[in-house]
Amino acid sequence: RFAPRIHQPAFAQQGPNAPYSPTPQKRLGQPQEGPDTPKITIYMNNPLDDAEAIRIKQLGVDWVDVSAVPAQPWGVEYLQPRVDALKKHGMHIGIMMMRWSYQGGLDPEMNKIVRGLPGRDEEIAKIKQTIVNMGKVGIPVLEWNFYTHRATDGYRQMPGRGGAGYSDFNYDRMKDLPPLAADGAVQNYEDTWKHLTYFLKEVIPVAEKNNVVMSVHANDPPSPMSRGSAQVLNSFSDWKRLVETVNSPFNTLTWDCGVTREIGEDPVVVGEWLASRNRIGQVHFRNVIMRKPRLDYVETFPDDGEVDMYEVMKVLVRNNYKRLIFPEHPRALETDKLLPREAQTTNSGWAYNVGHCRAMLQIALRELRGL
Repeated sequence: RFAPRIHQPAFAQQGPNAPYSPTPQKRLGQPQEGPDTPKITIYMNNPLDDAEAIRIKQLGVDWVDVSAVPAQPWGVEYLQPRVDALKKHGMHIGIMMMRWSYQGGLDPEMNKIVRGLPGRDEEIAKIKQTIVNMGKVGIPVLEWNFYTHRATDGYRQMPGRGGAGYSDFNYDRMKDLPPLAADGAVQNYEDTWKHLTYFLKEVIPVAEKNNVVMSVHANDPPSPMSRGSAQVLNSFSDWKRLVETVNSPFNTLTWDCGVTREIGEDPVVVGEWLASRNRIGQVHFRNVIMRKPRLDYVETFPDDGEVDMYEVMKVLVRNNYKRLIFPEHPRALETDKLLPREAQTTNSGWAYNVGHCRAMLQIALRELRGL
């Protein structure tokens, strides 16, 4: 009869006097971001602020999304110092967001583009110059919007898990609100599409030439009307129409898996359609519970909604998506209420979202790529 064999790790079987080997027989640790993987990003208010950069770096985030920006155009003299300031932290600007909203409404200069008003071509020329300058300093993605008026009037805060602040949207709260004088005349659906098409045909060739990806965020909230004007980019058919209007890998969507559920679609199916065609410029990684497509939903913690966040992440990894994933819209937590304003981009709500997103990314890389 033989004694049962007791399993021992490889180093123990080599004996106590075996030389130390820094190369393990099996992998240690977890998969990390790299050139060929998706990369996590969050907002940064001021790329010149070393203290903010350090707080973001401590979350393990090396790529930032800059949205606090001036009007067009952004010159090299504006962009280069911000790129250089982050280099010393081993960080990069991955995305800059065009100023579409301003002082509680639609930016008056962008409104010229949305409604085809006099001065439109001058504003588009400024955006073209920004694209050229971004290419010169190596910023890869320019994000933009195309709403006639953002439907934020339908939001209310509601208590969620443990009293955390959730964002609840219901179109009934705003459906009868009148147009705003500052926005100008109301506009129908096809006219908005006509002006969107004009914009795309002007800027995408410049983006291709300068290796800058244009990434438009779908309407969020995705209600069909806002303040009397029709909204576009609030359905999957609209997203397909966008891609087909100017068929270029530089004409992409900021794919928000939360908005995808808000409009009543399956995020895994929609994400596969976009990712397999290389038409995602950035991912917004968040969760919702949808009650009525486009009209009634609530935003939740990323682990507690109708979107299968792990399956969404697998879609991206499986399709070799290498750009940025933004775990946005953190919930309002008690621990963050006493923080100063300048620390809000790295509060515990953001840290929670980043940690959840990184876990989804690491396990997807392990499962699908064996890393």
